[in-house]
Amino acid sequence: MKKFIVAAVAALGLSFAFTAPVSAAEARQDFELVNKTGYDISHVFVSPSKSDDWEEDVLGKDVLSDGDAWEIRFSRADKTCKWDLKVVYADDDSAAYWKGIDLCAVSKITIKYNRKTDTTSADLQ
Repeated sequence: MKKFIVAAVAALGLSFAFTAPVSAAEARQDFELVNKTGYDISHVFVSPSKSDDWEEDVLGKDVLSDGDAWEIRFSRADKTCKWDLKVVYADDDSAAYWKGIDLCAVSKITIKYNRKTDTTSADLQ
């Protein structure tokens, strides 16, 4: 499975930071987003739950293909644990979102889509 590092995030002025190696000094909210939906994801937004704005797309111009993962890194200065997550599908711009995810306790989020029920779910690990 390919892994991507969020490289354009700092240039976008977001509260996220990126580093290549994993270390104990990273922010406790860092997590891996895995796409197991069967579809490509064109946009990913991660914003503090207390915010009224989705902020910037952490993928930038990239796409999170089905079966791939994206490492989302935060600045060590970020102290908030509760975050909202929104993903937008590349094929039809439909979106799924989750509120109040405790990223201080979650290190991996796997997004799945169920065609029979037409629902997108998130497995938090």
